[in-house]
Amino acid sequence: MTDVELLLREQAPQVLSALVRHYGHFDLAEDAVQEALLAAAQQWPEEGLPDNPRGWLIRVGSRRLMDLLRSESARRRREEDAGQFVADVPEVPAQDDTLTLLFLCCHPALSAASQIALTLRAVGGLTTGQIAAAFLVPESTMAQRISRAKRSIKQAGSTFEMPPAAELDARMSAVLHVLYLIFNEGYTASSGTALHHAELTTEAIRLVRGVRRLLPDDGEVAGLLALMLLTDARRAARTTADGALVPLADQNRSLWDQDAVVEGEALVSDALAHTRLGPYQVQAAIAAVHGTAKKAEDTDWRQIVALYDVLEQLVDNPMVKLNHAVAVGMAVGPAAGLAVLEPLESDGRITEHHRLEAVRAHLLEMAGDPVAARQSYLLAARRTTSAPERDYLQAKADRLG
Repeated sequence: MTDVELLLREQAPQVLSALVRHYGHFDLAEDAVQEALLAAAQQWPEEGLPDNPRGWLIRVGSRRLMDLLRSESARRRREEDAGQFVADVPEVPAQDDTLTLLFLCCHPALSAASQIALTLRAVGGLTTGQIAAAFLVPESTMAQRISRAKRSIKQAGSTFEMPPAAELDARMSAVLHVLYLIFNEGYTASSGTALHHAELTTEAIRLVRGVRRLLPDDGEVAGLLALMLLTDARRAARTTADGALVPLADQNRSLWDQDAVVEGEALVSDALAHTRLGPYQVQAAIAAVHGTAKKAEDTDWRQIVALYDVLEQLVDNPMVKLNHAVAVGMAVGPAAGLAVLEPLESDGRITEHHRLEAVRAHLLEMAGDPVAARQSYLLAARRTTSAPERDYLQAKADRLG
């Protein structure tokens, strides 16, 4: 990412916040900001940065918003509004409204998919084409999703302000969950030929850093940032030169980003010591145990099992139980791991997910049952829509055949 691209992504939420706070019309303001960002991306590399980049973007965005408000298709609905805003450009805001904007993009009226798309576009400054490419859908499909999201926010009568105190915790949880989903989709793409999309993981980390600057004492924000850093630190070791998946146990740990590991471990240690315990902190603590093991055989699996015991008390998530089963299998033995896995066989949230069969296959292989393990590897390979995961699981089955 170039310096100009990074600057534009940092400025995008503040520019949009200024326009929405001043004019309203979130849907049109968001379109206007995207056009201002595009103009800057084209002009700044050739003409140089303006003295006040944010002010430049606000002025250009305001002019484009006025054009939209006066457009023929919107005139009958917005003529009165347009008249009162002529020649009135908002000042560069003194306050940072990123968190307010995140709350708006993660409005409860929106589906998780719409919240993710709108957050990446409005807060992240990504173009519709970039978001569509990351999620492997046509640009027209993503454009429709973003448009529907903006209409839903408008229909819900949302205003640009922080949620009421009674809703704050729930809305904050939604914001962190959306950023977590963005990171996960980037780290292990749900479909396609690439294992990960670095643009999404990088953007998720950047956005969480922004939230942490606004809420430096929030333990779960720190925990989520730590989790992302500790996980993303392994990125360079997760694939071979030709893009094949390398499992955690076989990764060359010298390729891990040690600066990210150190920062993540410090963040989670401080959060655990000084803030109320939450699930992101526990997940980060698990990632830290992996991150600080110099070799796979040095991993303290019993500590990881204990942390999963705590995590299961905080969240009802079948993926947590699945990972717990792996940890028990490694710490105690495959039979114990398979016993932890049993309740998931009747959990409709995960019975058709490829990871259930992949974990079962791993534990069966450890238990010395290659025939059953091969069947589970093959079933997992058929169920995944990720080409690197499918190839890895198929190779595991072939070695047992």
